[in-house]
Amino acid sequence: MNKKRIVNWSLDDSAELYGVHHWGMGLFGLNEHGDLTVQIPATTDTISTKDTPAVSLMEIVEGIELRGHDMPVLLRIQNFLDTRIALLHNTFRSAIEQGGYDGSYLGVFPVKVNQQCQVIEEITRFGAPFNHGLEAGSKAELLLALAHIKNDGLLILNGYKDSEFIDLGLWATKLGHRCFFVIESPAELALLIERSAKLDIRPNIGARIKVSAKVSGLWTETSGDRSSFGLNSSQLLAMTHTLREHKMLDCLQLLHCHLGSQIPCLEDISTGVREACRYYTSLLSEGAAMQYLDLGGGLAVDYSGVCSGAEHSRNYSLKEYCRAIVSQVRAIVDPLNIPHPHIITESGRATVAYASMLLFNILDVMKFDAVTLPQQLEVDAPTILHQQFALYQDDKQPVQQRYQQAQLYREHVRQSFEAGQLTLQQRALGEEIYLATAQDIVDQLNADDCQETPQQLEGLRDSLADIYYGNFSVFQSLPDTWAIGQRYPIAPLHRHLEAPSRDAIISDLTCDCDGQLDQFIVKGRESKTLPLHPFKTDENYYLGVFLIGAYQETLGDIHNLFGDTHVISV
Repeated sequence: MNKKRIVNWSLDDSAELYGVHHWGMGLFGLNEHGDLTVQIPATTDTISTKDTPAVSLMEIVEGIELRGHDMPVLLRIQNFLDTRIALLHNTFRSAIEQGGYDGSYLGVFPVKVNQQCQVIEEITRFGAPFNHGLEAGSKAELLLALAHIKNDGLLILNGYKDSEFIDLGLWATKLGHRCFFVIESPAELALLIERSAKLDIRPNIGARIKVSAKVSGLWTETSGDRSSFGLNSSQLLAMTHTLREHKMLDCLQLLHCHLGSQIPCLEDISTGVREACRYYTSLLSEGAAMQYLDLGGGLAVDYSGVCSGAEHSRNYSLKEYCRAIVSQVRAIVDPLNIPHPHIITESGRATVAYASMLLFNILDVMKFDAVTLPQQLEVDAPTILHQQFALYQDDKQPVQQRYQQAQLYREHVRQSFEAGQLTLQQRALGEEIYLATAQDIVDQLNADDCQETPQQLEGLRDSLADIYYGNFSVFQSLPDTWAIGQRYPIAPLHRHLEAPSRDAIISDLTCDCDGQLDQFIVKGRESKTLPLHPFKTDENYYLGVFLIGAYQETLGDIHNLFGDTHVISV
């Protein structure tokens, strides 16, 4: 659908429309040629990109195609992994120093978030000086972690544990790795005690508790009393009794909780930390040799760039997140004269999201423009078509009344065709008259910037949106958009000096009606359409989907047997 003509379009207008300077965190921008760019921070200690060169994504695309690789491409910026790890550790270190905290911070990356070899290799290589650890939730993940972990990085062992998993972790402990078996169900504890006695290896044990506080966002069911994982208070107390009976209470050193993958509100995090600290201090009172407080994941990514408590955003900065955790822990343990625990977080999403983006080209467009109608209809045309045409010509009616009448006439045309009272040609003419009327109503709305769009007309623009067919698969590259309604930033890679004059949704190439993107972030607000530039048949048009480094490669599948998307690392 054509929107009203926009004059004096600028790069700033485009950046604001697509939110580049908000969700991009200084890592993405626009250059004077109208191309979307990436910038590597000057050092890993900061996200500042001042005085560092910006690289055009279009130049990267051209380089990829010159090397014989077609779209779509998953582009991975390895430097962004380094930046996120360093920022996490340095920000926590600053919060600890400023807050007078005696414990240390230990970062852990959950392998399940992105287990691609290049990702794990870079995280463990760059994270080695920080003793950045790994979290494994299966035997396969533990084997991968053991192959890459360096120095004194922690190995947090979550998930279901059979005897083979436990034996593997115990032998890793024997070899000097700092492995923690996090007990999530009573049955696991009995098996761990049995296997450790059999192998004569004392384990480091953690306990996962169910935090009763419910959090907001898409992962609210991860928290609360009915969450799938963790021990309740009775089970936790029974665990201490069992360990005491086996003279292993000193092995219990870690408390773990997990509020959710993406927690948008800082107050929810603070509430969860306070409750976890109460469990931690209670375990100390029971005689456990507690030293570590593992607060799991939850550090959110601001996909929409609006810094709010909405589910696709967050209402806090990294600095505020770190300070809140440090201050909440101190507030609980200091009055009890308890040593400050070492703080662990498993911030997978916030570590890898920025590093990956999907680049693809548009292959075709289905437009819903109104056609040019005749000056008048034939005299013997059906009455319903004459009524439709008269409504199309009458632009003096209030827009709401006109739209409602157009809807009624459209339905009448459909019913008449089904009853055999209209020919196919007459049915098509009725649809063309409706589209012309709808377009004219939208033009009326566009002409009056001060008039708020009536609620009944909110969906009219969406119903006239073009369908841009992208060269990619939602199910392979962006499964969370389909599975949980995740919103990712989407923007053209070029033509930002031009005003985007089309409202569009994006369809993939799969033979599946769910294979489309119809939920977007536009100017920081949710929208069912995305403004795009007119498609030119003699020129490629490229789009990018950003911040997709968490879970998408892990969950994607070979839908329609399209084959794997090319992965390019720079």
